[in-house]
Amino acid sequence: MTMTFAMLLKSYREDLAYAQRMVASFNLHNVESLTLFVVVPQADREFFDPLASATVEIVDDELLERHFTDVPLHGMRPGYINQEVVKLSFWELGLADNYFCVDSDAEFIRDFRRADFMVDDHTPYSVLVEDHELEVEPQYYEQYWRAREHEIQHIADVIGWDSPVIRTCHGHTVLSATVLRSFVSDFLAGRGWTYTDALAEAPYEFSWYNIWLQFATPIAIHAREPWVKVFHHEGHHLEYLMRGVTVADIARGYLAIVVNSNYSRDLGVVSAAATKPESLARYLSYGELVGVLTAKLRDTAQRRFGRRS
Repeated sequence: MTMTFAMLLKSYREDLAYAQRMVASFNLHNVESLTLFVVVPQADREFFDPLASATVEIVDDELLERHFTDVPLHGMRPGYINQEVVKLSFWELGLADNYFCVDSDAEFIRDFRRADFMVDDHTPYSVLVEDHELEVEPQYYEQYWRAREHEIQHIADVIGWDSPVIRTCHGHTVLSATVLRSFVSDFLAGRGWTYTDALAEAPYEFSWYNIWLQFATPIAIHAREPWVKVFHHEGHHLEYLMRGVTVADIARGYLAIVVNSNYSRDLGVVSAAATKPESLARYLSYGELVGVLTAKLRDTAQRRFGRRS
């Protein structure tokens, strides 16, 4: 029987430690016993099978391999493109009509329910934002924004979405089988394209989905801001740590956090439960960390006891 809503994690053995943490946080905060499908290569099943439970099901990604590529596309390695293909094609397995795509490096930080993600039994909320706060970040703008903006505009041009305002998301949204079925039959098929043909044009699976959603409106659009607080770059995470923003603070506005493993992988699996000194220590040398803590103690003492003349 097809579920009306579930969650989807695409992973592989190199991300096992992240996936273990994500699934543990899913189990802790899954108060309505929602189902999580973990899609992995069959060769990696032995590593992921211990995560299976009444609410976690392990699925072989070979079930969708007819859609995969074995060559790089748009400068991206096949594995990267194929994980995007899994998200776009998972609906074809008939397991869920709507599925929230969650990354391995996500960590749930408060209880979640179906109503957080679904308007009703059949219609999901859609994460649609302009991300201006990232546009003003100098580091992100130079490294990612300009190229990403160009690629997303290209997707809009190919689809025919002529709008001065283009909203999409980086990930962590609910994908609707109704929208994806329309995308395949009414867009891809008409061009003789496959999922990989679209991704060869621009490797942004969520923007293909979101722009088609807004262009064709196969379902009603109920926009929401992101459910997941993503630290897109090192400075973003360090700023929160230095300001003393806690997980409890973040949980007031978000269901989960991501310390993006694209930049943090060398730091190890950065847990939301880590203390401020523990987290800072991953970024700073011992001397730098002592300097930061000493300055903090000095500032606290000066504020408490007053500055000496």
